[in-house]
Amino acid sequence: MNIRKIRKNNIEIAVVDSDETLITNGSTALDFFATIQYDSGCERFVLKQSHLVSDFFDLKTGLAGNVLQKIVNYRMKLAIVGDFSIYSSKSLSDFIYEMNSGRDVFFLNSEEEAIDRLSVI
Repeated sequence: MNIRKIRKNNIEIAVVDSDETLITNGSTALDFFATIQYDSGCERFVLKQSHLVSDFFDLKTGLAGNVLQKIVNYRMKLAIVGDFSIYSSKSLSDFIYEMNSGRDVFFLNSEEEAIDRLSVI
């Protein structure tokens, strides 16, 4: 795993690069975000869709809600980058729409979009 720090609009963002699944449950999510925050000094993160176990995108498992609640509770911000059109779930589509309308968690198509969204105060 590699962490790149990007600075835009005087805000530092940690971009995580890895070929591995990094978050598999709520406990690993909390440990992961705490480690990244400590190592990078950032409170805003960019992850790839592939960094999350596939159960994350099945809302019935509750994993997405569990993980994203930790982001909100600890006052962090997260952008997940990927192609979410591969999922046919209407509830997931609605969930992504709602998240993208908020201020803490975003599902976006590119790293550039993620950095732009996270670099707003």
